[in-house]
Amino acid sequence: MKQNFLVAWLLALLAALSQVRAEALEAIWITNVKVVSPERLDRIEEGSVLVEDGRIAAVQRGAFQRMPAGARRVDGKGGYLTPGLIDSHVHLHAVPGMSLDQAREEPLMARAYYEQLPRSFLYYGYTSVIDLAVADTGVIERFKAAPLHPDLFHCGQPAVLENGYPMSYFPAPKRFEAFPNFIHDPRQGPIAAGFRVEEHTPRAVVARAKREGAVCVKTHFERGFGRQRDLPVMSPELFAEVRAAASDAGLVLVTHANGFEGQAFAVAGNADVLAHAMWQWGSLNGSTELPPEIRALLDRVVARRTGYQPTMRVLYGLGAYNDPDYLRHPGVRKVVPAALADWFATPAGKWFGDELAEGASDAEMRAAAEAPQRRLRQVIAYLAARDANILFATDTPSSPTYGNLPGLNGFLEMGHLVDAGLSPAQVLRAATINNARSFGLEKELGTIEAGKRANLLLLARSPLEDVAAWDSIVTLWVNGVEVERERLAAPK
Repeated sequence: MKQNFLVAWLLALLAALSQVRAEALEAIWITNVKVVSPERLDRIEEGSVLVEDGRIAAVQRGAFQRMPAGARRVDGKGGYLTPGLIDSHVHLHAVPGMSLDQAREEPLMARAYYEQLPRSFLYYGYTSVIDLAVADTGVIERFKAAPLHPDLFHCGQPAVLENGYPMSYFPAPKRFEAFPNFIHDPRQGPIAAGFRVEEHTPRAVVARAKREGAVCVKTHFERGFGRQRDLPVMSPELFAEVRAAASDAGLVLVTHANGFEGQAFAVAGNADVLAHAMWQWGSLNGSTELPPEIRALLDRVVARRTGYQPTMRVLYGLGAYNDPDYLRHPGVRKVVPAALADWFATPAGKWFGDELAEGASDAEMRAAAEAPQRRLRQVIAYLAARDANILFATDTPSSPTYGNLPGLNGFLEMGHLVDAGLSPAQVLRAATINNARSFGLEKELGTIEAGKRANLLLLARSPLEDVAAWDSIVTLWVNGVEVERERLAAPK
């Protein structure tokens, strides 16, 4: 019965989307709105926006606004029109809450999740996403083939260090299959059998990402955690080769680093973007105040305008298993099909929480999370006070946790950012113009200006007063295609 309902629901949605795509070809005059664009937050005025052929054709503000002949009028009813949001750190290949084996054992649930995935990001206003580590090109192609989906950019296959993080999680014979775009490290001896050194230099690895259509290349500085520690990391010389190759290829260099040592390494090596905030302070973990050494590094991040992705939901998403209210959040069933939401509450669905806890109680797990979450907030507060180049990013999903659900994860991230010290205006800029500029997308995205893609959100409430307003989206335009928000919700 549920399968029949799902098929009927999908057919109805496809028919509706065919209609709105036809409507997108006509000129649309969105009027009676307050235009909230990040380059002009000092002047929020009533205005109108003309959309033609999927792009913003004109923006008018003030008392004298004239509707173009032949355009269809859309009355915004005094709402707030913003650019579509950008999540600059997602991973599309995994089903949150499921292991790879479980996804294979529950193919109907997994398939329904992937079908809903593009709409889930859109439901919370994410009209553009950047996948930082492509693991399955089939997932990417299916995402882009969906009738309505966010604009998708990516870093190609990650440039991982031979036998380093994250390929270290696979057994030696399999890790090279899972991460074929690895960088050979001469310090480790001969390259693995079956591979050629010249195809795994930094320049070859970056070139491979470029050929795949990447806008960025992702590297890592991670010595490990949990059961895996003392993993190999890049030398400064090897990283410098990656930096030079990325610059020559016109790609943004992103470095995974969540600790003081790793971020110091990445900043010294001129990384463009730091993927994660710093919740591991190493030998300084015992400090209750932000140590001067860390403040000095963060000052360099601010001065250089290095892109900084807080990804607070990496830590808070793990805590979903110790939060009895999380699965009751109404957003859960808006972004995943009902069968999967029900499965999360079963013993099989809680496997990852059990693995994390290793027998500890919920109270003990919450207590253990307090120190890294506090360090995370302190770092972000320091950067927010200095108006650093903070980039909105969620790392959805960062692990096999159901605490990282697409779309909803971004909405929850906003609340954490404000709690840590960002203003609602800083959150808006982080999720629009900052991301667009840092990833070289500012000619297409990030503001409401003529010539840019018509990725727009109509909100009932002002996002400059409270980030909760991002849950008041009424209508979206995705490259000019108009869709009511509730038509994007997951089937019940």
